[in-house]
Amino acid sequence: MPVLDAAKPSLIDINFGLMFWTIVTFVIVLYVLKRYAFGPLQAMLDQRSQTISSDLDAAEHARAEAQAALAEYRAALAESRREATKIMEDARRTSEEQRRQALAELEAEKGRQVERARAEIEAEKRQSLQAIRSQIAELTVTATEKIMRTRLDESEQRRLIDEALAGVDLSSLGEAQEAER
Repeated sequence: MPVLDAAKPSLIDINFGLMFWTIVTFVIVLYVLKRYAFGPLQAMLDQRSQTISSDLDAAEHARAEAQAALAEYRAALAESRREATKIMEDARRTSEEQRRQALAELEAEKGRQVERARAEIEAEKRQSLQAIRSQIAELTVTATEKIMRTRLDESEQRRLIDEALAGVDLSSLGEAQEAER
């Protein structure tokens, strides 16, 4: 059996022929892999890395644009709210002013109508008093003529009318009419 042991190579034994062909095969396989596998794979990985990088840059740019658009939208919304509030305040002030003006005009018109009514009442009162005076004068002249059975001249009629009217207090008549109203 000792012969068999000497013919059997061991893993620890160095075989230069096998080592040479292993190194040659390794260099050929390394050259083929580097030329046809690692180069295109590395180019593909570099291209993919560039694509991802450009996509990240585009996403960052889009995010920045979105942030700017959001800020612009928020500013526009705030401005719109301020403008709407201002419009509401202006409308409220305008309506309040119009209401105050309408009330003032209504009060002025009411005052004018009251004054007009007072003036009309006063004119009618004067007219009524004048009519009463005139009727009293006529009644006095007629009664005096009937009593005296003669026709009186104008100066005598005037004297008798003045005496009759001096005895009549018409101011109390005007106050009584006002109290009735």
